[in-house]
Amino acid sequence: MAVLVTGATGFIALWVVDYLLKEGYEVIGTVRSQQKADKLTKQFGPSAKLSFEIVPDISDIHSFDHVFEKRAKEIDIVIHTASPFHYNTTAYEKDLLIPAVNGTKGILNSIKKYGSQTVKKLVITSSYAAILDPSKVSDKDAVFTEKSWNPATWENAQLNVGNAYRGSKKFAEKAAWDFLAENKDSVSFKLSTVNPVLVFGPQKFEEDVQPQLNTSNEAINVPLHSKPGDKLNNTQGNYIDVRDVAKAHVLAFQRDELIGERLGLSNGPVNTEGVLQVLNEKFPQLKGKLAESPTPGVVNQNAGATFDNSYTKKILGFPFISLEQSVYDTAAQILKKEGKL
Repeated sequence: MAVLVTGATGFIALWVVDYLLKEGYEVIGTVRSQQKADKLTKQFGPSAKLSFEIVPDISDIHSFDHVFEKRAKEIDIVIHTASPFHYNTTAYEKDLLIPAVNGTKGILNSIKKYGSQTVKKLVITSSYAAILDPSKVSDKDAVFTEKSWNPATWENAQLNVGNAYRGSKKFAEKAAWDFLAENKDSVSFKLSTVNPVLVFGPQKFEEDVQPQLNTSNEAINVPLHSKPGDKLNNTQGNYIDVRDVAKAHVLAFQRDELIGERLGLSNGPVNTEGVLQVLNEKFPQLKGKLAESPTPGVVNQNAGATFDNSYTKKILGFPFISLEQSVYDTAAQILKKEGKL
């Protein structure tokens, strides 16, 4: 039997695919084009138990039908990492909210239609954005847990791009839990979600290092390429390493005790000062050549609400990668690609 990984070219998804292949699973990845399939075949090597199906646009509610119609008999696990990618937009409902919800509803309907008896587990990549309440982010007394939900409404999710992005994560995840409750008699799969904070860490393949990285890793990339006198914005939040996120996706379907859980992934607070400290300490050649911190002396402190994910840490049961290691591995890969290491 095989694991279907949607959005297989994504930053997190590539590590998920790698983890699965190393554990001996056969993997079917969905990608947006044949060109992307060919690239991954080359990267993972011809002997990898890896095949692909083309899904050009996940916002089409029927986009996964042909995948399951063709291969449902092979698929017993689905890891849904794909999400819409129109972020440079002001048409928030059309380009962010509807595609995110349709992407989730689409794969759920396809499973129901073609794989209701064969798919056993579904793991969805959600986000801390589906957990936090944006109005309480600066409140030092506020505590969010895996049971918390972003209170966004469809209306206020259209006010600005931040609300729209966070709302899209909430509504997409909620659609999955609601679907399961409504269809419990007609599908046999169990659901878990993975809800990470800012995801740091290296690309799976060095060749994928670009001048601009995924939004979270820009918190490392921008200071790394700064120079004295530059004014850096203070990235303030919580972090988790991509390799831990990938591992959690796999454990989510392997362990029965993780069924029905929202796995809140965070290894504590981070800010730009904390990132700069690691860069200056671990790469002596950079000392004195980077911009100053926007918050000198204030290192990785919680600026507001706390994310208490002690429950997730307990049930997952493995130690998360440290900030030092995550920042070092990310920066070292970038410097190596640029011929500076």
